[in-house]
Amino acid sequence: MPNQPRMMSDPLKTLGLDPAQTALYSAVLRLHKATRSDLAQAMDGPVEKVGRQLDDLVKLGVIDEQSGQYLARHPAAALGRLIADRLDRLAEESRMIDSALGSIRGLIRDYDAGRDYRSGPFTVEMASGADILYESVVGIAVQCQTPPMPLLTAVPDERTMTDFARKFADPWIDAQKRKLLTVQAIIPVSSLVLPGVRDQLARLTEAGGEVRTMDRVPSWFMAAGPEMAGLPAHWGGNLPDHAYNFYLVRTSVVVGVLTSLFRELWARAVPLPWGRRSDGMVQVLRLAAQGMCDDSIARQLGVSVRTVRARFADAMTELGAQSRFHAGVEATRRGWLR
Repeated sequence: MPNQPRMMSDPLKTLGLDPAQTALYSAVLRLHKATRSDLAQAMDGPVEKVGRQLDDLVKLGVIDEQSGQYLARHPAAALGRLIADRLDRLAEESRMIDSALGSIRGLIRDYDAGRDYRSGPFTVEMASGADILYESVVGIAVQCQTPPMPLLTAVPDERTMTDFARKFADPWIDAQKRKLLTVQAIIPVSSLVLPGVRDQLARLTEAGGEVRTMDRVPSWFMAAGPEMAGLPAHWGGNLPDHAYNFYLVRTSVVVGVLTSLFRELWARAVPLPWGRRSDGMVQVLRLAAQGMCDDSIARQLGVSVRTVRARFADAMTELGAQSRFHAGVEATRRGWLR
């Protein structure tokens, strides 16, 4: 079996054992209890050298020494501790790598800022009016050299969502259908119960857009493609309260910052309460709200009682609810049962 020592040494080398120590450790395991002389004879080596290697193995904690005799520890315990130490070091290295990546991102922002400074001042355009805002988005999408243009937007208030549903949704939906842009939007969950909002969002998502909800969205902003950002004249609050005054900023640095913010919010946001998976959850919650039991709900929907209970469990998980009653309350709050 000439290849066995080499195969055994490879994984243990990672734990701090060199090939000679691995061979000696194997001898201790076979003999279970032995003196230095016994092990020197087994290894066919000088006692002094074997003694130094045994001292190293004792320090590593893989064998014990008692009254001049060396005893093998159980490999699961001995090597398990070395593996745990190695995992701790790897975790620390991973944290150091994450820190380095964070530094690199900062250096990238510095580079972009310096490049933009050399190429001229940031292009900032003040605009006013809802028509200008929504038309600007479509105009930027039309001019995009590599459509569809990704549009990331956050909406903090119900008034803006009402205006969107009543007056301005159609051009965005049409642009989405024509593959001029791809919309991802984060909106307040409270806006789902507003007249017309659900219908327009359903049309937007059917055209390929994505929408998620949050209890509270910090402010309105948007990132349109790689070079254009939209910022409110006043961070937070309602756009209509400020006559839809906003800034269009043409710089990749600002776009990058807002994109990072959007991705962070998107990860915390909740998908819309409709779609193939969610429809089943909504159905059982709506029927339960009418006072129907599991058996009656199963007959009504033409499914098994087991399926009904699975949908309740899915709904509770999706809504973060601890009970069916809590799920019903949360579903009503989010506009699921409208």
